[in-house]
Amino acid sequence: QVQLVESGGGLVQAGGSLRLSCAASGRAFSSYAMGWFRQAPGKEREFVARISRNVGVTYYLDSVKGRFTISRDNAKKNVYLQMNSLKPEDTAVYYCACDAAPLTGRRVSVSHYNYWGQGTQVTVSS
Repeated sequence: QVQLVESGGGLVQAGGSLRLSCAASGRAFSSYAMGWFRQAPGKEREFVARISRNVGVTYYLDSVKGRFTISRDNAKKNVYLQMNSLKPEDTAVYYCACDAAPLTGRRVSVSHYNYWGQGTQVTVSS
């Protein structure tokens, strides 16, 4: 069982930055790929970024490439999402998620992730 708790959301002006953190419980954190998703009002939850278990292979939503960076600290059982050059269209609830399957690759579907945090609100004003 894995529990995830996000933090770091807030209100920021367009062009600003935020760093989201996700603290995980459970012994096998380093064995799991981790992801970030987001959900805007009235829209489906969408993939934002993914980082693999150990070598740190990353994948991104096209619209955030070059602006967002996902990273992890296995010793602290944390995963991060550094968000720069934020835009109003980045406004959403951001969720941390854990993919417990021993599979690699660009797994970006909501259904690929077994455990979810409660979400943290990110609001970007224009």
